[in-house]
Amino acid sequence: MNLVIDASVLIKFYVPESLSDKAEELLNRVAQGDVMLLAPDLIYPEVGNILWKKQRIKELTRSEVEEITDAIVSLPLKIEASKLFLPLDIDIGIAYKITVYDALYISMARIYEIKMITADKKLADGMAKTDLKEYVGWLGNR
Repeated sequence: MNLVIDASVLIKFYVPESLSDKAEELLNRVAQGDVMLLAPDLIYPEVGNILWKKQRIKELTRSEVEEITDAIVSLPLKIEASKLFLPLDIDIGIAYKITVYDALYISMARIYEIKMITADKKLADGMAKTDLKEYVGWLGNR
């Protein structure tokens, strides 16, 4: 099975917070070879910004950030260039009143005809009322 994940899921693989248990289950399935994860190249700066913020507010130490960064870089993610999806990202963003950042993950899922998993409940709930609902899943429902 292939899944697109966003930064809200990726960070939960390594930082204990709400839904980290669900993220760990998913990561175990990746390790077993049952699931392949895909993401746009945007995921790296997004997760980097989350780590920067968590270090800045002292939720993580500098060495923890470095450890997590190493783990993220080592994770077997199939990465796609964001520019390939830009026209569809903009269309989805405008049509569904979501950020182009969020639309990027959904565009990727739509093009590959697979599900995108997010820990962003507001995004998942908002998309559940649209014709793109089959492409977006909430991590809490896994």
